[in-house]
Amino acid sequence: HVQLVESGGGSVQAGRSLTLSCAASGTGDGSEYKCRAWFRQAPGQEREGVAVIYHRAGVRRYADSVKDRFVISQDTRWRTMTLQMNNLRPEDSAMYYCAASDSTCDSSTTITIWGPGTQVTVS
Repeated sequence: HVQLVESGGGSVQAGRSLTLSCAASGTGDGSEYKCRAWFRQAPGQEREGVAVIYHRAGVRRYADSVKDRFVISQDTRWRTMTLQMNNLRPEDSAMYYCAASDSTCDSSTTITIWGPGTQVTVS
């Protein structure tokens, strides 16, 4: 019912900040999904979960590699999800994907819908 598209990616120097956004469009407001999440995938690497938000439960979880640096949030109308990335490191370079699931967002295998991705390059 909902389409997702990311924006905000680009090239940034190490130590700087960047904020990614994921806009939802289409039928409904996306509230039928239990959770939304950000994943990333670098060349030659597996797609990994970065951050997860369960809107109704008020729960947020982060990968250990980004904990205390990244912040996931979602507006109250379910229109936009963001990932605020602070103190970026070269190893954060990857294609970042927003996603949603009607079950869980803790694994890529349970994701129901994916955005096309946005590239983040840290140097």
